[in-house]
Amino acid sequence: MKKYLFALLLLLGGVVQAAPPGVLRLDARASMDATYTAVYAALEEARFWVVFEADLGSNLAAFAERWGDDYNRNALQAIRSIVVCNGWYANQMGNADPDLLALCPLRVNLVEKDGVTRILFARPTTIAAGSPALAVAQEVEDTIAEALRQAVAKAEGR
Repeated sequence: MKKYLFALLLLLGGVVQAAPPGVLRLDARASMDATYTAVYAALEEARFWVVFEADLGSNLAAFAERWGDDYNRNALQAIRSIVVCNGWYANQMGNADPDLLALCPLRVNLVEKDGVTRILFARPTTIAAGSPALAVAQEVEDTIAEALRQAVAKAEGR
């Protein structure tokens, strides 16, 4: 029964698509602007403070002429990145395994195509596998994943 409830919760938090095992992917049926605003707010509400923002799509567009037919073959309409950090978790990670400070800061990428914004998050537990910091990485991952699910619901008006 718990397995079915967990699967249902995942579906309620946005469409979860197939992605590599180390990547959390959520699809929001919403524009980049609506999704980005919701993700930014949800991450900060979860106390993962935004330390940097990048409009990767605009930066890549500057190379369209140089790259020719090789530019944006997937016809992505927007690519943005939000870089976040939580000092308390960074401290806990450093206490458990200083090498895993390589995870700080973390980033969430958003990619828009055809009215759907894909949210991508590299799972810290993949890197932390076998580390004394795995429990901290799991808590970080769970907290951010929940924030992203809430952001999808908000972006979609649910």
